[in-house]
Amino acid sequence: MRRPRFRPSDLAQQVVGGFLLAGPFVVTEEVWALAASMALWQAVVTVAIVALIGYGALYTADRDRDPDAERDVAGVPLRFVSLMLVAFGSVALLAFVFDAPDTFDAGWSVGLRAVCIGAVFSVVGAATADSLFNG
Repeated sequence: MRRPRFRPSDLAQQVVGGFLLAGPFVVTEEVWALAASMALWQAVVTVAIVALIGYGALYTADRDRDPDAERDVAGVPLRFVSLMLVAFGSVALLAFVFDAPDTFDAGWSVGLRAVCIGAVFSVVGAATADSLFNG
């Protein structure tokens, strides 16, 4: 069985979808207020939720994809690693570019928790774009 290739176009699709849904949450004051009140355990659970949504969207919703048949990084499918980097990275990059932490008077700890919140939505866009245009 031939291993599916993870191509640059797949990454580009993830980036477009991830940024599309990340933007509104980076600039929303309520997200930063929620992040400021979150405990560490809530941030960890949020990261787990992002991973579950991403994995489910890539490998459960798209039945044509087999995670065991894909190239991997330390046993984790490359497509999933890319999805997680896009989901968290797109939110972090936009927060930095838009100067959101300073605008919302947040330190790095609150900023990281805000990135976790935004990644919940970003991963949906990234995984959907990857799956819709898979082909």
